[in-house]
Amino acid sequence: MPNRTASDWVTYADHVLVVSATREKEIAPTQQEVERGEGTVGRTVALTVDKVLWSRPDAPRPAPDTWEYSAMGWQFQDGDTGNRTKMALDQPRVEPGHRYVMAIRWEAATCSPGDDPEPARWQGLGEGSEVPFDAGVIGQGELEGRPRTAAQARSAKLKAGDDAGLEDQLAGREEATLVQELNAAQPHEPETFGPARPRDNCA
Repeated sequence: MPNRTASDWVTYADHVLVVSATREKEIAPTQQEVERGEGTVGRTVALTVDKVLWSRPDAPRPAPDTWEYSAMGWQFQDGDTGNRTKMALDQPRVEPGHRYVMAIRWEAATCSPGDDPEPARWQGLGEGSEVPFDAGVIGQGELEGRPRTAAQARSAKLKAGDDAGLEDQLAGREEATLVQELNAAQPHEPETFGPARPRDNCA
């Protein structure tokens, strides 16, 4: 989902939350990956909602109190799942001990003929919708598995220039500034992505 601007967030998100990552759980690689000697070890992270910063008036569900977040895990090679490298793509990995701002939406169940059903669940909007927020400072905290200071976040904003997204624009600021931006933002006409899906109906 588009997620670079405040208008994107209020168009596509149901809620914007402050969350704490409390613990993580590994997901074993497939047997085929083990036999091949390389693949990925997946990961889910337990999130606790500390605060709801903004909600869509017609959100289909209230904001959750907790949920299991599907996060990037590790890549392994040489047939050794212990010989692994963190996977990260210019965004937070979402690791225990850190706080984040997240823009989320309720995704309906996917029930395409011939495919395994995907249950309804909370999802982020995509890259850019998970923002480091340690000590209540936007942009400060874990990014790509490494700590980032507020000064480094502001430096990234300067480098981004005209391509700066919402996270970069608000780097170093506090939650009140984000809430102000969201309340002032005007939603735009939403686009449709992918085929229409039945809502919560996988019978």
